[in-house]
Amino acid sequence: MAAARSFSSYLVTPKELNEALKKNSPTKISTLPRTVPLSAAWFLPNDGRKGIDTFREQRIPNARFFDLDKVVDRHSTYPHMLPSASDFAAAMSALGIHPDDTVVVYDTKELGIFSAPRVAWTLKVFGHGQVHVLNNFKLWVEEGYPTESGEFYSVECCTYQIPKLDTSKVIEFEGVREVVQDYNKEGAEGIQVLDARPFGRWSGKDAEPRPGLSSGHMPGSISIPMGNVLDPTTKAFLPKDELRKVFESKGVDPEKPLISSCGSGVTAAIIDTALEEAGYGDAAQHRIYDGSWT
Repeated sequence: MAAARSFSSYLVTPKELNEALKKNSPTKISTLPRTVPLSAAWFLPNDGRKGIDTFREQRIPNARFFDLDKVVDRHSTYPHMLPSASDFAAAMSALGIHPDDTVVVYDTKELGIFSAPRVAWTLKVFGHGQVHVLNNFKLWVEEGYPTESGEFYSVECCTYQIPKLDTSKVIEFEGVREVVQDYNKEGAEGIQVLDARPFGRWSGKDAEPRPGLSSGHMPGSISIPMGNVLDPTTKAFLPKDELRKVFESKGVDPEKPLISSCGSGVTAAIIDTALEEAGYGDAAQHRIYDGSWT
């Protein structure tokens, strides 16, 4: 079986993705490994816009849509908790994505980078081999690469084997509570929590977007608003050297284990991706707090 197109970096430029799709784009009936664009379009609950609407309005040709509000733990009262392995496999099967496909996850042109890193991280923690993030769809559109619009077309479903969750990349409530309770105690590991929410929410001055949820932060957490790691004009990730400077300026110790957090576990993946892109610290010691502040 022919090998899927591989990219040199986790972050993929519009040019690189366009070239890969020209060589090996998904089709309805092909079972060969392909490069599959996967839309992760999503907006905060108080935004008013819907990801599915922007997907219908403009998308990369032959893209699939990953619904971040539906591919979740259906038994949890919290939003966006990781789905069960069987539910993840069912979602991938319905999308017609094979385990050996190279998947490039992308965001809306409006936000640039927002929820795509979370969906890409989800694929990674469930062991999908080739996963990348487009940097980004805003640039894809502005640089004139092809798009399409309209309703979904049917895709050929496939059998995606139920995977195993890589628990080393995830931390849940009990683990984070222990980290916070150990903060500043003698002999503690010194695990650092990086919070991707806007500073106003972290400081407790601004309201959370979810009704009834108080703002503020975990004791000892470091405020790194997601916008700090993105270019203000292109809304793409900053270059590696600039990302390193952001973490250094915030006092993030690369020698310590790092936990990325946010409002519900979505934009925490932006910080996690920035750490990976910058080569900042040991990736094996980086985890995302699933469910985060909520």
